[in-house]
Amino acid sequence: MTLALGLSVDAFAAAIGKGAALDRPRFSEALRTGVIFGCVEALTPVIGWAIGLAAASSVDAFDHWIAFVLLAAVGGRMVVQASRGHDGEAPPSRPRRHGLMVLFATAIGTSLDAMAVGVTLAFIGADITVAAIAIGLATAVMATIGMLLGRYLGGRFGRLAEALGGVALIGLGTKILVEHTLLA
Repeated sequence: MTLALGLSVDAFAAAIGKGAALDRPRFSEALRTGVIFGCVEALTPVIGWAIGLAAASSVDAFDHWIAFVLLAAVGGRMVVQASRGHDGEAPPSRPRRHGLMVLFATAIGTSLDAMAVGVTLAFIGADITVAAIAIGLATAVMATIGMLLGRYLGGRFGRLAEALGGVALIGLGTKILVEHTLLA
């Protein structure tokens, strides 16, 4: 359970930013985000586990670059949208929900560490089914809560909360990249 909660923290932080970027997201949107994040987070350790059984070294060579690019792109987009000036005009209305591709890109970016964990689980012979279900459920709950918390922050802090969410995603991607390249 500790592993599942640990892996869901990234998705929680990303979901806060996603919730802040929307115009008062409803519970159904928060749940949709939670399910997408949870399913992706449950699938990635299974993929890592399968790769770990086949050839672990191929994952370590590039997973951190994929995570960095995805998270930096999504985070950068959030920062740009939040920082656009309005020159006395009314700010543009925020969307009520995110597109599937944006949610999947964010979910994949935050779940690549789970793929590396899956490789490790293969090496130690852990039950991947139990681990994947626990990771997916914890992430779904944490991402749903994060979206709802983002709703609260977005309504009060609007563009600032969205910009901070974007900066957090860029920072998360950078952290993953640094840990796998400079500190390895």
